[in-house]
Amino acid sequence: MRPVKNQYVTLPILTEKQLTLCIKREDLTHPLISGNKYRKLKYNIATAKDQGFDTLLTFGGAYSNHIAATAYAGKLHGLRTIGIIRGEELEVKWKENPTLRKASEDGMHFKFVSREVYRQKESHIFLQLLEKEFRNFYLLPEGGSNALAVKGCEEILDAEDRDFDIVCCAVGTGATIAGIANSATSEQQVLGFPALKGDFLNQDIRKFAHKENWKLLTEYHFGGYAKVTPELVHFINDFREKTHVPLDSVYTGKMIFGILDMVKKDYFPPKTKILAIHTGGLQGIAGVNQRLKMKNLPLIHV
Repeated sequence: MRPVKNQYVTLPILTEKQLTLCIKREDLTHPLISGNKYRKLKYNIATAKDQGFDTLLTFGGAYSNHIAATAYAGKLHGLRTIGIIRGEELEVKWKENPTLRKASEDGMHFKFVSREVYRQKESHIFLQLLEKEFRNFYLLPEGGSNALAVKGCEEILDAEDRDFDIVCCAVGTGATIAGIANSATSEQQVLGFPALKGDFLNQDIRKFAHKENWKLLTEYHFGGYAKVTPELVHFINDFREKTHVPLDSVYTGKMIFGILDMVKKDYFPPKTKILAIHTGGLQGIAGVNQRLKMKNLPLIHV
């Protein structure tokens, strides 16, 4: 794992509002297992090996950062990997998908299932069928989110981060914000920016978060998970040009957009110090650009 650095952002709006914004570059922890995926997999892989498993089985969609990271991590640690992929239509065209193609190159075996079947991924009957088909495996939930993942995410913040008033992160399954909330100081507030519509994640986060120091901002999802608008693409490209920080369109782009929108609306008092966690996810840009190109829409700069 590479050392993580905090990168300060200089923008006129921040100077005008007398605010400090710093990005914790978790995306640079590893070239292929970056951001929160490294944290989530760390203790799960150690446990799998300690318990004698030689196979990891997990779940994800077509452009899943978790699928890509698990495949490479398995290759790195000598573990077989199996991905249960949402969308049976992908079975005949997965080689056109950059995320799945790379995961396959890293040794992952795929099982494609319909969206209806995928919704049953946590059911006892479905898991029994998977055990019958694939035998003995270590089960990683969708997004890699379980207690061991939260334990890994508790290590995102370090001693030098205690000086910040606000800690922000994008939210998918909720494990990352739970880990950050657990390790944040009593004086810090943790703000989460969900990539999904709705506020149903509150219950999932409370399963692992031991404090009440966090809050979800649900108005910056841009239509829902994996939805991309020209406005978001323009923002991501403009932000990269001005700060040299790349963002993805599913998670970090929405978070930074939300933070700066709140800055404009005077959500934060002057002198507030804000730390935004860059959770990686940049491998998904290639797939997003594929879809944008088909629709003749602007592409995310890489």
